[in-house]
Amino acid sequence: MRNTFQVAGLCYLLFCVGCHSPNAPSGTAGQDSVIGKVELYDSSASRIIDSNAIVEVIGRHYLWSEGPVWVASQQMLLFSAVRENKIYRWNGHDTPVSYLTPSGYTDTAYRDGENGSNGLTLDREGRLLLCQSGNRQVARLNAPIDSPRAVFTILAPNYKGKKFNSPNDLVCDSKDNIYFTDPIYGLPKHENDPTRELNFEGVYRIGADGKLRLLIDSISRPNGIALSPDEKILYVGSSDDQHTHWDAFDLDSNGVRNGRLLLDGAPLKARAVVKQGADGFKIDKNGNIFAAGPDGVNIISPAGKLLGLIKIFGRPASNCAFNEGKDVLYITASDMVLRVKLKH
Repeated sequence: MRNTFQVAGLCYLLFCVGCHSPNAPSGTAGQDSVIGKVELYDSSASRIIDSNAIVEVIGRHYLWSEGPVWVASQQMLLFSAVRENKIYRWNGHDTPVSYLTPSGYTDTAYRDGENGSNGLTLDREGRLLLCQSGNRQVARLNAPIDSPRAVFTILAPNYKGKKFNSPNDLVCDSKDNIYFTDPIYGLPKHENDPTRELNFEGVYRIGADGKLRLLIDSISRPNGIALSPDEKILYVGSSDDQHTHWDAFDLDSNGVRNGRLLLDGAPLKARAVVKQGADGFKIDKNGNIFAAGPDGVNIISPAGKLLGLIKIFGRPASNCAFNEGKDVLYITASDMVLRVKLKH
């Protein structure tokens, strides 16, 4: 995630974009149909999404919405409000309401920066996993998902005794291995923060046995992360200001190998109105990547071809999530949460 974004060459602080009260009422879904539009660049994209699909608003006035996850067992969407140190819940009908606070920083001492939870996902048993930016750790909610309390089991507290920078996004595979990224965005002074303990930004795996392993330490600003449907490829996005891009790595029992560039995001960012870097993303059932980045959610084929764009007007998209049928996409976008319907 990013603290700032650019629109038409001007720089805006994200906390100003969402400066309204987080408890202000949101509009009815569909009220703000002009919040975005769909652009198709390849004929195959028409099988994924309709060019006339409407981008609907389901919630607004958040201080940097992030990390959406659909909980099928409860038919609800959860998403982080990073600067509020809170998770919200949407039941599919009404205005989103508070679900869990604090979500990412549980100390009572004042701390500047992006303190709340960021990326959220579910493990194989349906338990909520959180990247806790303020606590600088990966944790699991130690409470029933339908009766949340701010009690956590720490899954990854540090790397070799040194605190993480700020775990950002995560994905869990079918064997309960957890993969996560650790950029510097949650530190109050980013790479120059005096509390920083690691001199790199890593991509890690927490094994089903609980053992932590560093997989990649060569990506600047690792951000979004996801797995191919067969779980043989790990995708990582870099939101580096100088060169945003998406990479692919083959997975095996020893870690990752054959790292390669999937798509260079620099040309997309150069021509975009909203100059967001490669942020969070998810994979559909056919392996297509729905990637928050320049101008909205970019739809990328498994071969790295840009197929289309769910363009969001005037604000950066930070992440997205599918429902269980993968025919609805939820998008977190700065101060809003959005929904767009896909084809079956």
